[in-house]
Amino acid sequence: MPLPAALRELDPTQRHTVIASFLGWTLDAFDYFLLTFVILAVAQEFHVPKAEVTYGLFLTLAARPLGALVFGRLADRYGRRRVLMFDIVLFSILEVACAFAPSLAILLGLRFLFGVAMGGEWGIGASLAMESIPAASRGFVSGLLQSGYPCGFFLAALVNWLLVDHIGWRGLFIVGAMPALLVLYIRRKVPESPVWQAQQAKPRQGVMASMRGHWKLFIYLMLLMAAFNMFSHGSQDMYPTFVQETLKIPAGSSTAFLLTALLNMGALVGGLTFGSMSEKIGRRKAIIIAALLAIPVIPLWTYGGSLLLLGLGAFLIQVMVQGAWGVVPTHLNELSPDAVRGTLPGFAYQMGNLLAAITATAQTWLAEWRGGDFAFAMSAWIAVVAVVLALLTWLGPEARGRGFGKDGGPA
Repeated sequence: MPLPAALRELDPTQRHTVIASFLGWTLDAFDYFLLTFVILAVAQEFHVPKAEVTYGLFLTLAARPLGALVFGRLADRYGRRRVLMFDIVLFSILEVACAFAPSLAILLGLRFLFGVAMGGEWGIGASLAMESIPAASRGFVSGLLQSGYPCGFFLAALVNWLLVDHIGWRGLFIVGAMPALLVLYIRRKVPESPVWQAQQAKPRQGVMASMRGHWKLFIYLMLLMAAFNMFSHGSQDMYPTFVQETLKIPAGSSTAFLLTALLNMGALVGGLTFGSMSEKIGRRKAIIIAALLAIPVIPLWTYGGSLLLLGLGAFLIQVMVQGAWGVVPTHLNELSPDAVRGTLPGFAYQMGNLLAAITATAQTWLAEWRGGDFAFAMSAWIAVVAVVLALLTWLGPEARGRGFGKDGGPA
């Protein structure tokens, strides 16, 4: 569907809901990625190897399934809107608390708690948006929502570039309070999900009863999302370290910011393009094409040899990585039963994150085994994961255009 037509399908209230969900994921990712830019600075302050600081990324990702389950169940019971507001305030507070951590151990503990709060946002925001818009707009909106993640990465890069030399890594985490302001917008402009409201007339079921007959689907989605998260985190989390250590470009330099900006521009283009494309060619086909097209881009991305080629590679790799991801919000929500749509997509997503949580640390180990060669570590990782992701997607179901509120099954 052409972009203008997809937007015209939405009335003003639906647009506010989509904007709020997009901004929620953007600002959540902004808070997460701040740590990736200051791994070396944190390691130097606490006098520890940088691999120990990457445990903060691991713990955040590992905690997200707990948040998805807890906040997802709350959203299924008490509504998407109010639980989303509480969750945003919570992860903002925890982000600020990281600025005052007196030791690495406390910082890691706070990143775990931040992960719990972060785990709740994606599933609730995606279900609120998908349940509030016409089926024909889901592909484009899915790509838009998922593009919030690279937009958050870009914001983190921008703030790091502009401020880190003036306020230090601790000051960056104080800036992380910014997402809390989004709650004011949600409270004023965003209504509750109409599908959730309609479900309130039906008898309530516990999660086990609601999931009866759907556990095979959950296991499949969990494995699929593990591959997806290894794909995205494998291409993003250690990229700032690759730029600093392998390319020898200082963290706060305009060159480092330019490379990160190109990376995130590619992610934005990819999410919108493949999300919209999935409305025509199907969810699975769009994911497979994006995943496999990432492979021939890898040499440019890590071995480009010049700033121009490295920038082109950064742009193109994220067109493919986030192109595949742009289909995820609608794909998971269409596959999920109505009664657990606040829980299942987010919980499967974050359980996949748990399985993929070792990504940054594993890439660091692999790079150190090769004498600090992050180019090799990231290239090999992405090539293997792209094939696995395409295969898992090909083997799975699809429910493009499924009606919400009708509990139809996967196509």
